[in-house]
Amino acid sequence: MDIRKVKKLIELLEESNLTEIEIVEGEESVRLSRGGGYSSAPQAPQVYMQAPAAAPAPAAASSSAPAQPAADAEPEDDVPEGDLLRSPMVGTFYAAPSPEADPFVSLGQKVSEGETLCIIEAMKMFNQIEAETSGTVVAILAESGQPVEFDQPLFVIR
Repeated sequence: MDIRKVKKLIELLEESNLTEIEIVEGEESVRLSRGGGYSSAPQAPQVYMQAPAAAPAPAAASSSAPAQPAADAEPEDDVPEGDLLRSPMVGTFYAAPSPEADPFVSLGQKVSEGETLCIIEAMKMFNQIEAETSGTVVAILAESGQPVEFDQPLFVIR
């Protein structure tokens, strides 16, 4: 889908009272949403694009053990010092683009601002999560295939 079309859709969303627009053209789809944050400040639209004919979604490993509640998650006191990259949404964390592929990043790897660190699947949409700062990955706080919460720490970059 042409970026000019996406920009035009963003303008239409901003000028209207709509909170969400979804457009499907063949195998490509775009969903724009204002978001439902708790802040009273105006929010910029969020853009979600689905890649055409992507590989099948990575399957989470089945386990007979019950899922750990968020309270069992690693407390932030145990997190190494550095810049925390937090999850911008609720979804499923994937460290690699597919189950057979190498992870986007590993411990000790140097990353640049804007480099893809992981994917979070939310509502059948795969969202690339990018580094907000440059540095070295000193901690990976989420496990591939596991659910993550909004604002949950995912990476520490120093």
